[in-house]
Amino acid sequence: MTGREFTGKGIGVAVLDTGLFPHADFSGRIRGFYDFLFYRRQPYDDNGHGTHVTGILAGDGRMSLGRYAGAAPGCSIVALKVLDRFGNGSKEDVLRAFQWIRRYREEYRIRVVNISVGTTCRTQNEQDALLDTVEQLWDEGLVVVAAAGNQGPRPGSITAPGSNKKVITVGSSDLLEGKGAVSGRGPTRECVCKPDVVAPGNHIVSCVPYEKGKPAAGGRPRIYGYGVKSGTSMSTPAVSGAIACVLEKDSTLTNVDIKMMLKESADDMQLPRNIQGWGRFNRQKFLNL
Repeated sequence: MTGREFTGKGIGVAVLDTGLFPHADFSGRIRGFYDFLFYRRQPYDDNGHGTHVTGILAGDGRMSLGRYAGAAPGCSIVALKVLDRFGNGSKEDVLRAFQWIRRYREEYRIRVVNISVGTTCRTQNEQDALLDTVEQLWDEGLVVVAAAGNQGPRPGSITAPGSNKKVITVGSSDLLEGKGAVSGRGPTRECVCKPDVVAPGNHIVSCVPYEKGKPAAGGRPRIYGYGVKSGTSMSTPAVSGAIACVLEKDSTLTNVDIKMMLKESADDMQLPRNIQGWGRFNRQKFLNL
């Protein structure tokens, strides 16, 4: 079997971000949406970050004739808006989203939680609250995948909740070195090596909000409905989507199993552990384990 035969069908993935624009590439698969800021009922994204992240994870590429399909184009999407139009949010809203997931995970068949959101909390108590609650999700069996953040390259720059020792933390393989080295790196405050794995995150094309019926201002028709963004936020959903595909293949796998599979399948980049983690994510090797 090849990885291409798996699309994550039947697997629910919760995405904590700026919301979700009802892009054509998500048609029929937005199973849930909750707005923790303004309590609007219909999916929307007043920033674009969440739509881009979700496209990398779950877009089916229909608007691009398959060119920009995501990692799990058959999975069910549960979008949780915890950030505003400027990409800002509060610890309280993220914690409420975590509680929402715990309450509704069975109803929405959520197996994977993608958190392309990170913070350097103002106080240690704030950080501890985030780390403790995200660890609770992990301990209850969810596969939690979080961005390493873009505070690198200084040591100890992994943002919360990606700095939790149990969750799967993803950095950007093409943002580790040189002038554009922004991918967060360890060790964490608990002296845990992070990230766990790295994946491409520089200049990634994915879904963006658009005005239906005409191209966005200044947009080129050939990429209508798509845009380019960079950062560990873009690396994370590529891994989350592949995990959804593996869970479709074998639903009995635990989050610890998944983490060990990532370790076994990563390609060593010959960089220190606190920079590259176990290495560059290799989707094909991961799906074939």
